[in-house]
Amino acid sequence: MTLRRFLHALQFLTRLPAPRFAEFSPEDLSRSAVWFPLVGILIGAALAAAVWVGGQASPWIGALIGLVVWVWITGGLHLDGLGDVADALAAAHRSPERFLEVLRDPHVGAFGAMAITLQLIAKLVLLAELAGTPAWPALVLVPAWARWGTLVWSLTVPPLASGSGERFSWQISRPTVAVQGLVLVLASAWLAPILLVALLVVWAITFYWRYRLGGITGDCLGASVEMTETALLLAVALAMA
Repeated sequence: MTLRRFLHALQFLTRLPAPRFAEFSPEDLSRSAVWFPLVGILIGAALAAAVWVGGQASPWIGALIGLVVWVWITGGLHLDGLGDVADALAAAHRSPERFLEVLRDPHVGAFGAMAITLQLIAKLVLLAELAGTPAWPALVLVPAWARWGTLVWSLTVPPLASGSGERFSWQISRPTVAVQGLVLVLASAWLAPILLVALLVVWAITFYWRYRLGGITGDCLGASVEMTETALLLAVALAMA
C-alpha cells in the first residue's frame, strides 16, 4: 500500500517511468500527497546533477540543461497552473467567481504566456548563477520545499472549488506534514541554511491566497510551487552573491 501511494505521487508529479495501475480513484491521489516532498527530492536530485554536469562546460550550459531536465521531468505540470492562474487573476478583479470562470478556459491568454515566459527566464538566469558554484547541491531541496508547500496550503487554505486542490487535503496528516517540515529544516540547515526562508515563503503564499481569493484550487497549488521554487533559487543566488 505504501509503495502504491508513492508510485501514484511519482506518476502525478513527474514523467518518470512507474508501473501503471488498472484502477485509480481520487482517494488514491489524496493519500499519495504525503509522498510529494520525497518526489520533490528526486526531482531536485536530477536537477542538481544536470546543472553540475552541464556546468563543467559553462554556467549557462549547465543552466540550460538543468532547466530542460526540470521541465521535462515535471511535464510542465506546474507551469500550466501558473499560466492559467495568471490569466485568471488578470481578469478576476478580486471576484472568485470570475477567477474560476477564466480558470476553466483551456486557452492560454496573454498574461498566462507572459507569466510562463518570465518564469522560465528567471529560472534559467538563477540556475546559471548557481551552476559551477558550491551552492549547486542546494538545488536538491528546492523542489522538495515547494511540494511540501502544497501540503501546507491544502491544509491551511480552504478549497475554492472541487478538484485537486480539494482532494489533496482529504487524507493529509498534519503531524506527518510537521515531521516532513522538520526534516527539510534539518536538511537545509546542514546543506544550505538560506533555504530556511522557505518557511516564510510558504506562509506568505498561504496569506496571499486567503486574502486574495479566500481559497485555493489545483492550479493555484501549481502556480504556488513555481513561485516558491523561483523565490528559493533567488534566495540561494543572493546568498552566494
